[in-house]
Amino acid sequence: MKKRKAVFLDRDGTLVVHIPFLSSPEQLRLLPNAVEGIRLFKKSGYAIIIVTNQSGVARGYFNEAQLTIVHNKLLTMLEWEGICIDDIYYCPHHLEGVVEEYRRVCDCRKPKPKMLLDAARYHDIDLTKSLMIGDSECDVLAGKNAGCTSVLIRDTARNDLSITPTSADYIVENLLEAAKLFT
Repeated sequence: MKKRKAVFLDRDGTLVVHIPFLSSPEQLRLLPNAVEGIRLFKKSGYAIIIVTNQSGVARGYFNEAQLTIVHNKLLTMLEWEGICIDDIYYCPHHLEGVVEEYRRVCDCRKPKPKMLLDAARYHDIDLTKSLMIGDSECDVLAGKNAGCTSVLIRDTARNDLSITPTSADYIVENLLEAAKLFT
């Protein structure tokens, strides 16, 4: 059987407005052009998988149950738009965490590729035909480390690319622009 291609999406700053340590479903706001971009990817046969670092769990800002509520609300918001996300993977760990259970170095925190590798195994994905799209260098590197094409969304409020070099294969303004490149 032929393996699938996928788009791995960072959550904050890529799909939803970046709010530091977003912990409530009421804080969720889809970014402009995100829905249209995902629609194009889905139409072209890509699986859509969210991969997100959520150190707020380790830092004690919210727990995994609260994170699940946020993710369920996000899935519902996208379903209202006619979009089905294939899966969500998250890393709750951080070495500077205050919650002992999550305070550690792990293999899943981006830029390490474990979330992408796990998703590829579970969903039968060909990483060489897949994309990692995010708004930070750690997203780009996670994609590179997994063997994906990497796309950086330039968030002018957070990323000054005239100062910070990037190893991204492509740099775009938003998810729709990324989708138009690959569909």
